Amino acid sequence: MGAQNVIDASISAGVSKVIALSTDKAANPINLYGATKLASDKLFTAANNIGGKSDITFSVVRYGNVFGSRGSVVPFYIDLLEKNNDTLPITDERMTRFWITLEEAVNFVISSLSIMKGGEIFVPKIPSVKITDLVQALAPDIKTEIVGIRPGEKLHEVMCPRDEYQKIHEFDTFFVIEPSISFNKGENNYSEYGDSLKAKKVADDFEYNSFNNEWYLSIEEIKTYIDTLK
Repeated sequence: MGAQNVIDASISAGVSKVIALSTDKAANPINLYGATKLASDKLFTAANNIGGKSDITFSVVRYGNVFGSRGSVVPFYIDLLEKNNDTLPITDERMTRFWITLEEAVNFVISSLSIMKGGEIFVPKIPSVKITDLVQALAPDIKTEIVGIRPGEKLHEVMCPRDEYQKIHEFDTFFVIEPSISFNKGENNYSEYGDSLKAKKVADDFEYNSFNNEWYLSIEEIKTYIDTLK
């Protein structure tokens, strides 16, 4: 309902561009939070068809965990270490997550806002982190306790689902998922943005997730990020 309120208010106010912030939880959701974010994504992309005579464009940006944000695992681990805990909990040793800083996320939103055509979902190419590497970067000598995956939690996160590979366009630093249906705005070519941004076709059954990602941060690189947070 919040998403629909923003859409309605934007149309009424004559806003020219709206870009919604999504999350990897919205791709193949398994909990209510992810399902509502997916519903929000669908509302914003479909809103391009209800603008009527107004010249308004809606798009979405989807990215992973923001490093150091409230509720993320790094501040949680640091708090436990400052309290002199002798162990750190790990849900599953195989777990991976996407990793993006707040500054990187903001810059990506701004750049996407400048080129958006309407209806597409922008997904940045960002690194993955292994939970075990994160613990090693924080406290290499500490013991760990396997506590199991929590309800509604994934082993690996997805940002470009396999079911949508036909609609995915790969650029040098980001992906674009084009909308399934386009009515009022006509046919947009989501494989290029201007003369400099040209996409290539992804492989059949392509999926962009935190496990098959080719870009992982090393333990030393994770330490550098943690130092900035401290």
